[in-house]
Amino acid sequence: MSEAWRGGFLLGGAWFVGWLIGHPQTLLLIAMGAYLGWHFYNLYRLERWYRKRQRFHPPAAGGVWGEVFHHIYQLQQRNRKRKRKLARMLARFNEFTSAMPDAIVVLSEDDQIEWLNKAAQHHLGLNPKQDVGQRIDNLVRHPRFANFLTRGDYSKALELPSPMGTQHTLSVRIVPYGNRRRLLVVRDITRLKHLERVRQDFIANVSHELRTPLTVVAGYLENMADAGDECSQRWGKSIDQMQGQSRRMIRIVEDLLTLSRLEADDAPPLQDEVAVPAILAAIREEAIALSGEAGHEISLEADRSLWLRGGEKALYGVFSNLVFNAVQYTPPGSAIRIHWYRKNGHLYLDVQDSGMGISAQHLPRLTERFYRVDPGRSREHGGTGLGLAIVKHGLERHGGRLEIESRVGEGSLFRCVFPADLAIDHAN
Repeated sequence: MSEAWRGGFLLGGAWFVGWLIGHPQTLLLIAMGAYLGWHFYNLYRLERWYRKRQRFHPPAAGGVWGEVFHHIYQLQQRNRKRKRKLARMLARFNEFTSAMPDAIVVLSEDDQIEWLNKAAQHHLGLNPKQDVGQRIDNLVRHPRFANFLTRGDYSKALELPSPMGTQHTLSVRIVPYGNRRRLLVVRDITRLKHLERVRQDFIANVSHELRTPLTVVAGYLENMADAGDECSQRWGKSIDQMQGQSRRMIRIVEDLLTLSRLEADDAPPLQDEVAVPAILAAIREEAIALSGEAGHEISLEADRSLWLRGGEKALYGVFSNLVFNAVQYTPPGSAIRIHWYRKNGHLYLDVQDSGMGISAQHLPRLTERFYRVDPGRSREHGGTGLGLAIVKHGLERHGGRLEIESRVGEGSLFRCVFPADLAIDHAN
């Protein structure tokens, strides 16, 4: 029976009995007071049960209040189950984050620390009891970290020394998520940097050790070729082949040494005023001489007033590698265009050819050491497989990047992109 029917039956019965004894209004008021008192009494029981929480099961009641108590009891059970589930998930999350070797710090939109794991205490020296609510840049004091935090470009990781004062190197990444929140992930890469340094030292040492004997071999081969005696005439073709291979090995050694210097040099790049138009003009003349009978059409379009701040030797190596590669790997008679310009706040050098092009699957790996699209053709032209790796590292030293576009049968475009703050305007 619903509560409306129950209340109506009670009040109607009281009125009927009162009518029989001659006092219908009195009995109706008494019944209404008893009915309301019963409701207030159950409200009081509900409030006391909810406030004191002394019993898990609800009080016994009939009518609509029995249903109310039952539904509230079911809601409590569901809430307890959800709380237990959330508690288990939170416990697993804490176990997971505590076991992670990487430091994790949750940052608010104001760069305040909201949460951190155990590794953050070890790598960054943070204390969860004291530092939660503090700005991360007030606790990790490093100029490059502050700049990295505010610039908004988190595509590349930042490497910086550990703030704990140890001889450790940290890799810092920031991952935006949620409502303007950010996740700071810090990894100790000391061992990786040590292995990389060992590799660089090994390559540099081997290259140095190879250069002297190769120079001696090349000198003896040159003497044998210039001797003009019967031996040189008899073995002339073999001597020419040995000279070609020795020159190629010397170029590989020189490129390895150049690459090792670029990788190992942690000092800030030079701030010389580099006359890029003049360098490109000289490179164009050298490229025309390199082309020789191939007859490449090499054009240069450069903003003569646009210079660059950096290292002249390194930039010459970057630009010449791109132009000479275009000459070596473009069919005879093809057009090669060199363009130096400024656009949308950045500085660009385009080296575009009309050669056979490069398949898309090769483009991401072109700047790897010794990677060749066609190994046989590369060796035929005397390539070392290190030119684009040198270009990439040389550009990174100047805060730039290399972009490559190519389509098979249409040619390739190699573009150097420099930041605007390296630009120098020369009126004369």
